[in-house]
Amino acid sequence: MVGIRDMSLLRTPPEERYPVQNYVVEYSDGLVRDAILREMGRDGQVYVLYNRVQSIERFYERLRKLVPEARIAIGHGQMKEHQLEDVMLDFYDGKYDVLLCTTIIEAGLDVPKANTLIVIDADRFGLAQLYQIRGRVGRSNRLAYAYLTIQPGKVLTENADKRLDAIREFTEFGAGFRVAMRDLEIRGTGNLLGNAQSGHMASVGYDLYVKMIEETVRKLRGDVSLGDIQTRMELRVDAYLPTGYVTSDRQRIEVYKKIALIDGEARRDDMIEELIDRFGDPPRPVINLINVAHLKGLCSRIGVDNVSIKRGFLAMRFAPTAQPDVEKLVALLGKHNKTLILSATQPPVLMINLPPTTPEDLVRKSLPLMEEIADTLAPLKGAQSA
Repeated sequence: MVGIRDMSLLRTPPEERYPVQNYVVEYSDGLVRDAILREMGRDGQVYVLYNRVQSIERFYERLRKLVPEARIAIGHGQMKEHQLEDVMLDFYDGKYDVLLCTTIIEAGLDVPKANTLIVIDADRFGLAQLYQIRGRVGRSNRLAYAYLTIQPGKVLTENADKRLDAIREFTEFGAGFRVAMRDLEIRGTGNLLGNAQSGHMASVGYDLYVKMIEETVRKLRGDVSLGDIQTRMELRVDAYLPTGYVTSDRQRIEVYKKIALIDGEARRDDMIEELIDRFGDPPRPVINLINVAHLKGLCSRIGVDNVSIKRGFLAMRFAPTAQPDVEKLVALLGKHNKTLILSATQPPVLMINLPPTTPEDLVRKSLPLMEEIADTLAPLKGAQSA
């Protein structure tokens, strides 16, 4: 009810870090031995994650016979506190080559020399848990490896298969938010009208799901809604994100979505500041794109469903369902005589008349006046309270 807040994502890794190399493979003794010896060969250390305390001693004996060259320690949550602490400190000091452990290493452990991880029965873990565990390696300037093993010939459940595919797919730095979103898709969201913490929204889709929530919350808060009016922009303006400015396809989609949310001067300024910070000074097509999005956001607020340029005028047609305040509109026409014109057609068309100029300049010069019109006819909640 108080509104969803903006989110900041930290995507820039520390210097000289490399993404962890992931392998989802069937378990074999040969694979485990080779991975351990390869890491020991470069004076590194290995985590072997075996998450069953009852049989961890048996696996320890198996590992000792498999790699007799390695110094192996055991660490799990049922050990006495001081005993576990001694093992962890000794591993950090390099007295052991391999730490056979449970998910006790999941968070808060930083051993720069440990750069190989072997997870036994990886299909038993949640996606967020696998992502967190993988973060225990690759914490130095060395290339790190994560082997997520499953039992040979085992038929995975659909969700387990999706989790392993996701952890294999999202390897780049800063992928935590995408992992969380995929986890949300796999497990389902919580029940908004009950106490269940999981559910399914596949039949709706995440974007539509969020839109439905926003509309419902707006009605509960008593906000006046213009319904599903979609503003169509018919402007002859070069407005796009050049590939040379935002090189990543994923980042371009992200930036397009953020620009599409501009509905006022504050968001516009924030967007420009973010672009300068991340990509440098925006070229002309990007500024045009922001101006068009800004204009579209303002028009949507007052119920305009079509914006075009006709005979040098910026023409904005109100939607049939829109009900602009006539008295306020007349006052605006009187204040901006000859600059603002309102047609007598149905639905009415509001036109901005500015000196002859290019389409992109007409859009840019119209923004201050459109800000005034939008604040008068449909002020934002923040503007009202101020």
